[in-house]
Amino acid sequence: MSKIKLLLVDDHGPLRRALREGLEATGQVQVVGEAATGEGAIARALELDMDVILMDVQLQDPLIGRNARSGVGAAVAIRRERPRMPVVFYSIQDDDEYYREFRASGILTHYAYVRKSNYLLPGMLVPLLRDAVNGRSLVDPEIEDRVQEVRDLDEQSPRALLEPNELRVAELMAQGMTNEQIAARLNLHDKRAVSRTNGRIYAAWGLSENAVDDKVARARATLIYLHNRMIMWDENGVALIQDRRGEWVPFYKEE
Repeated sequence: MSKIKLLLVDDHGPLRRALREGLEATGQVQVVGEAATGEGAIARALELDMDVILMDVQLQDPLIGRNARSGVGAAVAIRRERPRMPVVFYSIQDDDEYYREFRASGILTHYAYVRKSNYLLPGMLVPLLRDAVNGRSLVDPEIEDRVQEVRDLDEQSPRALLEPNELRVAELMAQGMTNEQIAARLNLHDKRAVSRTNGRIYAAWGLSENAVDDKVARARATLIYLHNRMIMWDENGVALIQDRRGEWVPFYKEE
């Protein structure tokens, strides 16, 4: 069986070296290139003769900072030039944004997405690499559960119930701005427009149905915006959210 020609992408130097040594020690993998960033992965992928990429999902890039391209973003860019290039994603991160990005990427085949903690040994990665090369796909069950959880959250997103101008007002409200400050930021001629918009936000999120004053409604709207989850409050002021079975349960667990 021929060796798998691999591009190894990980921003952690010592781990990358250990992976290279471990994978090559199996006798089934030849690491033909390495990269530490998303941009570096794209550049190397376009110049190398390789079969598959082993790609960390979170890739730090000191030159770019917060706008650094993730492993998923790098894979999407690579596949524009090299369609269906096999990729095995592995990650220690449990961040909604990575799962959301992966779900939106449109990657359908020739991939695996697994947790590092579940595939610690190089020998465990080799079958994933071969399967990806052969067009098969795998999502770690733990990750599949989290991707589904993110999908459910997005489908129930309270932000999706707002028009763009209402969403912008909710964002500024959540930043702690007063109506006057929001009106000034948005260059509104009449600051009462913000108050009217607040009313639309409260109605969309079911906050106007409760006998609460504007300060309470504002605080609750801020919580809903920041968590991007629909929250309701019972007569005792206990915040409730829906669990995966659709039942309303306390949002904050009592210690």
